[in-house]
Amino acid sequence: MVALRMFSYLPNPRLMKATIAARLCEIEIDIRGDKADNLSDWLWDFDARPLVNSDYDRTDVVSKSAHTGFGKKLYKTEQFLMAQPFGTVPAAFSPDGTVGIWESNSILRAVARLGCTSKNLYGADAYEASRIDSFLDSALVFARQSQIYLLALSKSDCTIEIQKETARCFDIFLRGVDSALAGSVHGIVNNKLSIADICFVCEVCQVSRERAHLKTISENRLYRVYDFDALSLEFPNAMSHFDRLCKNEFFSPDIDPLMSKLAKREKDFNNV
Repeated sequence: MVALRMFSYLPNPRLMKATIAARLCEIEIDIRGDKADNLSDWLWDFDARPLVNSDYDRTDVVSKSAHTGFGKKLYKTEQFLMAQPFGTVPAAFSPDGTVGIWESNSILRAVARLGCTSKNLYGADAYEASRIDSFLDSALVFARQSQIYLLALSKSDCTIEIQKETARCFDIFLRGVDSALAGSVHGIVNNKLSIADICFVCEVCQVSRERAHLKTISENRLYRVYDFDALSLEFPNAMSHFDRLCKNEFFSPDIDPLMSKLAKREKDFNNV
């Protein structure tokens, strides 16, 4: 039985938070979506699907100006907007579509709660759960800045100021994780695998997507924020943990395709 349905642009490293957690917790989720540029051709709904001609005449379909990153009008049902008041993706729904959940960390928490009887990823008590929440909330500052950075790179208008602020936020994020992992190899919180670790690895994967824009970085005389070797020297605990998680059998089905594709992009750029 499907425990959660999600609609998003694909691929989306932040959506991997939910799919990794679902795999660990042995629950089923239904994912619908397409490339970001194609979502203007989709009906944004609990039953999300490509638009058909009759959808444009539906009285319950609202035409909305696109949010940052889409660039066209979007077509959303009133039911979608009731469940998703901010109207953004990724958007998650309860199986009947009546309850909407947004923001990748909140969706991650929902998956962990739904699957807690199979595997507890959300703390042994209120204190441990709240410490996990602290790491998820700390990731939000960096996540917001990395989104600004990647969108600027995709539009070829990234400035050194945007990149410096991204590097600063990444440094703060990694420094905290690195400190928390001192003497730990299994997890950020109390040396146990939790959703804090899932969030961490997916946010690092997200910023590593700058490798798809190396030409822009070079042409604008910018430097790279994600440099695994350099980061490993400065944050050895954090990056060793990242490397372990990338190879974990529950993480790798999502992470391997993305990181392999980015590695190829980097190799092709270096060989030009």
